[in-house]
Amino acid sequence: MELEPIVLLKPETDKGESVLTALHKRQTTREISDKKLSLRILSNLLWAACGVNREKGPFGIPGRTSASASNSQEIDLYVAMKEGMYLYDAFKHTLIPLIEGDFRSMAIGRGQANFGDKAPVRLIYIADINKLTNTAGYKEPGLLDSEIQKSYYLVDTGIIAANVYLYAASCGLASWFHNCNKSALSTKLNLRADQRVLFGQTVGYPAGL
Repeated sequence: MELEPIVLLKPETDKGESVLTALHKRQTTREISDKKLSLRILSNLLWAACGVNREKGPFGIPGRTSASASNSQEIDLYVAMKEGMYLYDAFKHTLIPLIEGDFRSMAIGRGQANFGDKAPVRLIYIADINKLTNTAGYKEPGLLDSEIQKSYYLVDTGIIAANVYLYAASCGLASWFHNCNKSALSTKLNLRADQRVLFGQTVGYPAGL
């Protein structure tokens, strides 16, 4: 059976704990169970990561929960689950199916496979350099400099990962930000030369729950 798009639920912005409480609880947890995330939790998680939170952000572009250089929104969020690989479309709040099959093992670095290897969700952060160089926002010279581009997309990834950590802490989930198999993912996803696989982040319930 072919993968179908997953239409996510509207985020519950009136739920969860305070930001300060989430910061107090934030931690990295590598021991994660295989318990599946509900559609509700998955929907909230992805919106918290980098969903659209306002129709008009900087430069007239829809704003996101995560900041980015000149609002270029150059980090694409891929989602590896048991059923297959998806791309999060923040503007439609939908998971777009890419490849059927379980590729969660690619979203982890070498020597790390014993941790959270059955976790229900692994996020994969991929930078699209084309979105930096052709942003509809402010055309600053640094957007064309490869070293400055690198600093931008690494910071922007960290901002999204921090959002994931805070959401996880607010609702009792475990989260772990880590390396991933960059070459294998680049090949499997048939990425362009101007796309960069950066990091992975595993999310699920703490082991034992």
